[in-house]
Amino acid sequence: MRKALLKLIDFFYPPFSKYISLHTFRYIASGGTTFVAGIVFYYIAYNWVLKQQDVHLDIPFLPKLITAPIAAFAMETVATFIIGFTLNKYLVFTKSTLKGRIQLFRYGSVVATNILISYALLKVLIESFGFYPTVSKIIISFLLAIFSYFSQKHFSFKVKK
Repeated sequence: MRKALLKLIDFFYPPFSKYISLHTFRYIASGGTTFVAGIVFYYIAYNWVLKQQDVHLDIPFLPKLITAPIAAFAMETVATFIIGFTLNKYLVFTKSTLKGRIQLFRYGSVVATNILISYALLKVLIESFGFYPTVSKIIISFLLAIFSYFSQKHFSFKVKK
């Protein structure tokens, strides 16, 4: 499966070979896949699962109300965490010398940072500026993709020299 996916990704690489490395191209391809999956999951969660309705909870230690955009974001995060880690570990950062559990922990740390930034930006874009939730999520995803690349390359899937 891994070889087939790499073959598919590498098939589209030649036109970009003058501008970016194969490694970066693979990251963009896997990140793009995770990005699209995230947008699709978010859209489905927000519009079909939650039907754009806020979630009311009566569970101790949890907020009583979670807005629909934030609840959809939480649902989407679980799916993209699994997809993103799997693609990065097995397709992009294959030369990492770190153990899988260390990679997972570090990847989770970067994702947690992204979640905090996404949460704050979702609140600002939706509640302060009145942006549509899916559009807000797309804008935020593009910004965090750049941060994530360098974080994953130099932290989560670091290659020891």
